[in-house]
Amino acid sequence: MLPNAYVQSAQTDGWEAALNLRFANRFNKTLLVQRNHIGPLTVQRPFYPEGDVCHVYLLHPPGGIVGGDNLTIGINAEIGSHALITTPAAGKFYRSDGLWASQKVNIDVADYAAVEWLPQETIIYQGAQLKSTININLAKSARFIGWEILSLGRPASGEGFDYGEIDLNWQIHCEQRPLFLERLRLDAEAFAARWGLQGFSACGTFFAKTANKQSLAAVQNLIANESFRGVTLIDDILICRALDARSDRLRAFFEQVWATIRPEVVQRHSRIPRIWLT
Repeated sequence: MLPNAYVQSAQTDGWEAALNLRFANRFNKTLLVQRNHIGPLTVQRPFYPEGDVCHVYLLHPPGGIVGGDNLTIGINAEIGSHALITTPAAGKFYRSDGLWASQKVNIDVADYAAVEWLPQETIIYQGAQLKSTININLAKSARFIGWEILSLGRPASGEGFDYGEIDLNWQIHCEQRPLFLERLRLDAEAFAARWGLQGFSACGTFFAKTANKQSLAAVQNLIANESFRGVTLIDDILICRALDARSDRLRAFFEQVWATIRPEVVQRHSRIPRIWLT
């Protein structure tokens, strides 16, 4: 491992970056007990706005990902720990000349532990080619809240998503048993079609486990009659989806969902990370 080098892969024309984090409960406080990284992917020092919950900000100093780049993130939460992971700014995937960019996230959550995966939105430039896989592996009593917010093109600059391709995979397992498997492919046709995004530049999915019917009813009340918002409960996984013309409005909606269900899912009232306010 070369912890301080920006390493070019021998198999691709891009760059490799990897980050592994391990959280543990020590003296009733979650500590970041291990972090290893390759390339320009690291974290700031942990923050504790809630006292014992560890808030961590992922950093990718280059500011964007191009075709051929590969990012791998591993998160391990040990028994009784609680970590909230976010980012200081939106992620960016730039136009590709034909190579795929890839991002792989693996999150392992032990019994009585909780992980909240809440990155800020990902801006996907027209012409980008992105493969993203998020694997969540939960113990029986583990809890998880996570979201994925995508902004396709740059509508403020008049850019849509007339070409490019996005391959998204979410996999949630509990004790090695698959609970939720989804693969979503987005391209110019899906972006414009009535059966797809209908031209909306922002789309997102929100997950919470372990949720219940009370959580479902609370989010349904939050949505009320608002269009292009939906929520369902599959066993004990709450899944909320949304489309919007603006990613900031979509994220604000997901923040409301998070604040609504967080007390039930992880037994905590919402405490917005300070970085979201800057």
